[in-house]
Amino acid sequence: MASVKATFTLDPETASRLSRMADQLQRSKSEIVREAVFDYSTRIDRLSERERARMLAAFDDLVPRIPERAASEVDAELAELRAARESGGRRSAAADL
Repeated sequence: MASVKATFTLDPETASRLSRMADQLQRSKSEIVREAVFDYSTRIDRLSERERARMLAAFDDLVPRIPERAASEVDAELAELRAARESGGRRSAAADL
């Protein structure tokens, strides 16, 4: 596998952590970074625990606010919206602003 040399700037704390991990695991810093990037890339599409909790809290807050309506009332409103869309919109020119 061909290697690509890259330069990154790390804050002192991150650089120190990287050095400690490399020493502790007896691996190169490049190996540590490669593995960390790979691990991060496998988790990127997953929600963090904090984000998941935030979304669940929003769901728990919003669901009780959904008004209860009869199905026939909802069907009538949807039919009215469809008819309005099918009518072609405005029949006269918009007023100049």
